[in-house]
This record gives sequence, C-alpha cells and structure tokens, in this order.
Amino acid sequence: MELDKDEQKQYLKAKAQVHRIRIFYLHLILYSIVVALISYNFYILQEGLYTSNITALNVSVLVLWTAFIVIHGWKVFKGRLLFKKSWEDKKIKTFLEEDQETTFWE
Repeated sequence: MELDKDEQKQYLKAKAQVHRIRIFYLHLILYSIVVALISYNFYILQEGLYTSNITALNVSVLVLWTAFIVIHGWKVFKGRLLFKKSWEDKKIKTFLEEDQETTFWE
C-alpha cells in the first residue's frame, strides 16, 4: 500500500510525536526512581560531618530535575491543557445521553 506525499508527511510527523511522548514517559519513570532513591537517602541520613552538603546536593538535584521534567513535558505536549473545551463538550454529551437512557421504576 503506497501512501501519497501528504499522508506520508502526516505519518512521519505522528510517528515523531509518539517517539517524543515515549521518551518523555521514560524520562518520567527514571525521575520517579531517582526521587524514590533520594527520599530513601533522606530517611537513612544520619547527623555527621557532611550531612548538610549531602542534603544540599539532594535538594538541588530534586529542584533542577523537577524543573527539567516540567520543561520537557511542556515541550512534548506543547502546553495542552488537561481539560480542553472539546473534553467538556464530550462529557456533557455523555451525561445527557446517560440521563436519556436511564429510566426509573415507579
């Protein structure tokens, strides 16, 4: 099956977007693992000579990586909001259809 030029461009664009989303989710998984490890490090950290340095390093890693993950997500999803107008319209339509289908026994 041969695709014309416009369909091929759309396919390649969609494939690239799926790849960016997949990379973002892998980044998010790695971030979650590191946050869990740093949290465990905070839990087991005892008072000592370098406690304040270790805490400062851990907090700076958390803050910077959180900023990077937010920027990465913004670039991948291009600032799309979670609840767009089309989503609201679909939900309203769904609830109206449910109300029409529901019958009460009297």
